[in-house]
Amino acid sequence: MNNNNKYSIDLEVKYKPLEIIDIPQLIKKCTKKWQNISLCNVNDSVIRLAVIEGEFHWHNHKKEDEFFFVIEGLLLIDLEEKTIELKPRQGFTVPKGVMHRTRAPTRTSLLVIEKNTINPTGD
Repeated sequence: MNNNNKYSIDLEVKYKPLEIIDIPQLIKKCTKKWQNISLCNVNDSVIRLAVIEGEFHWHNHKKEDEFFFVIEGLLLIDLEEKTIELKPRQGFTVPKGVMHRTRAPTRTSLLVIEKNTINPTGD
């Protein structure tokens, strides 16, 4: 299966400055196994809400770091040499160039912060 069809990744930013973003309401509306919504821009970064279950493919970002912050659930970040386990209210940065994949054994919601030039599915 083509990875781009496996995930629902919406790159269109939904909120402008000075607008309230109701994260719990957005999470409730997510019905797909892997949904990623671009919420807003902050300087040169984009803040995305991801509601996921299952695993993403191995990839890296040659020029951009990627920050993950778990809201609810459990996020596993596989690196080549180890696996990072993130619980609610924990965050982790994957530096540019590092091969990784994310996995969620159960429905998990998180915020992802990355430069707005990033290709979310990897380089």
